Amino acid sequence: MIDTAFLITAFTTLFVVIDPPGQTPIFMALTQGMDGRTKRAIALRACLTAAGILAMFAAFGEAVLGFVGISMPAFRVAGGVLLFLTALDMLFERRTKRREDRAEAEEHADPSVFPLGIPLIAGPGSIATMILLAGQHPGAEGLATVIGVMLAVLAVVLFLYLISGLLGRLLGKTGLNVVTRLLGMLLAALAVQFILDGLRAFGFAG
Repeated sequence: MIDTAFLITAFTTLFVVIDPPGQTPIFMALTQGMDGRTKRAIALRACLTAAGILAMFAAFGEAVLGFVGISMPAFRVAGGVLLFLTALDMLFERRTKRREDRAEAEEHADPSVFPLGIPLIAGPGSIATMILLAGQHPGAEGLATVIGVMLAVLAVVLFLYLISGLLGRLLGKTGLNVVTRLLGMLLAALAVQFILDGLRAFGFAG
């Protein structure tokens, strides 16, 4: 049985890494001037694309690591470092600025697959998180749980995409920045926990 603590940790980690509130302004910028039906279609395609990519890495990511000779504890430490760097970017607003620059540089008529689905939702951080979480509970039940949690987070992303106009008016840029910083602090703590778990598996931490 998968315990409740793991479900909460998995959801929180993926939520903070994917950062649905931080995704919303980017979606608004990429779909500016489009009608409501087109925006809904783009939002759905972006989330479905990201779901497929993340599920694939959850299912086969650890096997790929084993094939190239990387142990799960080593990947856990590396993933924790990557998540910690992501947290620093969120705390100091570098992540939002980089996303905006990338979105402007890669703006297409249909941004659902790129850059929304990849790499803004299914990026290095979320892919590493899926592999880490799936590795904590090997087997079909653990995989199904991690994928279910991922789908729940993407459902939040889709919901915020669909109400992006209303959310932007309610929170404003300042409100979105406050939410991003709070999530960054939480992600930093979770990243340190991943690193400690990896070191413990090597016998370096008590």
